[in-house]
Amino acid sequence: MSDPILLGIAGALRKASTNRLLLKEAARTFGPCDYVEADIDFPAFNQDIQDGPGIPEAVLRLNDQIAAADAVVISTPEYNKNIPGVLKNALDWVSRCDGNVWRDKPVSLIAASSGISGGARAMHNLILCMMPFRPHLVYGPEVFIGNSKDAFDDDGRLKNEASVRFLGELMGNLRTASGA
Repeated sequence: MSDPILLGIAGALRKASTNRLLLKEAARTFGPCDYVEADIDFPAFNQDIQDGPGIPEAVLRLNDQIAAADAVVISTPEYNKNIPGVLKNALDWVSRCDGNVWRDKPVSLIAASSGISGGARAMHNLILCMMPFRPHLVYGPEVFIGNSKDAFDDDGRLKNEASVRFLGELMGNLRTASGA
């Protein structure tokens, strides 16, 4: 039996994003899996692009990755009390693809942000953005990593024991929901 596929989506484009670190920790605590990290560096959604050259290849690739995944984890920073535009843009683009790859897909949402709230305000907006797609959102415990630039050690591991425990419990719940 092969390992389940876990797709990670970072809501930040920066290579050194703490949300990328948090996704790697999520994959580690999920357990044995084939971890794939999505690339959401797409052009801004524009109906003229869809009507002209068509949905970009990178968007179609993300759509296929979501479809192939047994579970998805999205990690978002908080920009001005909301999710980053790049993450909303990726969700909008995928919604333009045929079918609904999100429908009933086990999905967990986590956040890392430089502020003390750890992305809690962005999370509420991300939940609202996901609702139209009707995924199987796997909640709790909530994982918000505040002051994220100081939250990871030199090896990229979370330092706070409670955060590690909460992330492990959430990823265990996601693994169970994925049927793995």
